[in-house]
Amino acid sequence: MTLFWILSAALVIVALPFVIWPLWRNTASNNDVLRDAANLEILRDQSAELDADLQNSLLTREAYDQGRRELQVRLLDEVKTTEAPARVPRNPAKILALVLLVLVPLGSVSLYRALGNPKALLPPAQQGAAADGFGVIRSEAALQELEAKLVKLPENPDGWLTLGRSYKELQRYDDAVRAYEHLVKLMPNEAQLWTDYADAKAMSHGQSLLGEPTKYLNKALELDANNTTALALAGSAGMERGDYVAAITYWQKLVSLLPADYPDVQMISDGINQAREFLAQQKGGKEKLAKLPTLETPVEVAANPALAITGKVSLSPALRAKASPDDFVFILARAAEGPKMPLAVIRKQVKDLPMAFTLDDSMAMQPQMKLSGFDKVVVLARVSKTGTPMSQPGDLEGTAGIVKPGSKGLNITIDTVK
Repeated sequence: MTLFWILSAALVIVALPFVIWPLWRNTASNNDVLRDAANLEILRDQSAELDADLQNSLLTREAYDQGRRELQVRLLDEVKTTEAPARVPRNPAKILALVLLVLVPLGSVSLYRALGNPKALLPPAQQGAAADGFGVIRSEAALQELEAKLVKLPENPDGWLTLGRSYKELQRYDDAVRAYEHLVKLMPNEAQLWTDYADAKAMSHGQSLLGEPTKYLNKALELDANNTTALALAGSAGMERGDYVAAITYWQKLVSLLPADYPDVQMISDGINQAREFLAQQKGGKEKLAKLPTLETPVEVAANPALAITGKVSLSPALRAKASPDDFVFILARAAEGPKMPLAVIRKQVKDLPMAFTLDDSMAMQPQMKLSGFDKVVVLARVSKTGTPMSQPGDLEGTAGIVKPGSKGLNITIDTVK
């Protein structure tokens, strides 16, 4: 820090002459002297003109003598070199130079403290200890310094947040729990703090979300039902305690809040499919699945009738023995080129076959991923024993191939075992 201030002072000293010297040397000359010199020059010119006019007979001797006398009188009146010189007034430029000589260094320091980052001059460890609470400290000395500071200022939420995040980053989960425990007392209505508290608590108890972590996640979701981190952890907690309905519900909502190109969407979807498989294996699980919202639950998007796809689906007689009347049937359209996410989907059961269908924009999973937004789509029907439209070994499938939105009268026969 000392070196920084020395260099800064040197730069100010170098810059000052360029500002001060032009003002200082701009000292006004004695105005009386300048005026007298100008008047003398004018009188000389007028005297020379009188002499020329006399020689050229343009003036009489009487007129010439009178003119000379007038010039002499003006000379005595206007040129007062015999008088004591008037006191030269203070020069404003010099005053300004002196003021700037003081203000420039002081102003530079004040401006840097207001707009700069004095904490950047501290050593790395001290920088962390003096942070605004949103960084992570990795120095043990800085952590101890922050701990000591919080003993004196226990109501400082930024400090506790920095401490909690730092301990969590260093995998000192018991210490992180202690920090978050204090923090949620200071700010009890912050959903993200309860979520981080639950995560730290789980990590300090063998990565288990059961018990208190679940309680903290419930608190977070009460405060913010759309907190994506809380939803992700709550789904994991559901899986851990075998509550697959809760896991599916939380993760399903999480997927609906994330953008389609979010890198972890596929992983979350796989988790949902796994939870569905586990639920289907439980007693009464299929009945529960039938009541749950799925990735294919339609969102409200205005349909364009002209671009709706219509047709009929039937099950090949050769495959009837491989399907149960209660197995799910998915009829869906997806982009021929691009994301594999269904653009429109219908869920029925084998006992509903054969059946007519209509696929349109009102069945889109996401508003930006709708049927009318693509030139070519693949329309297919699938019998799924797991209750998911994702293709699985043993599924029965049929397709109408690649068609354009607005195609009518398609005939799809489910005749293939995957």
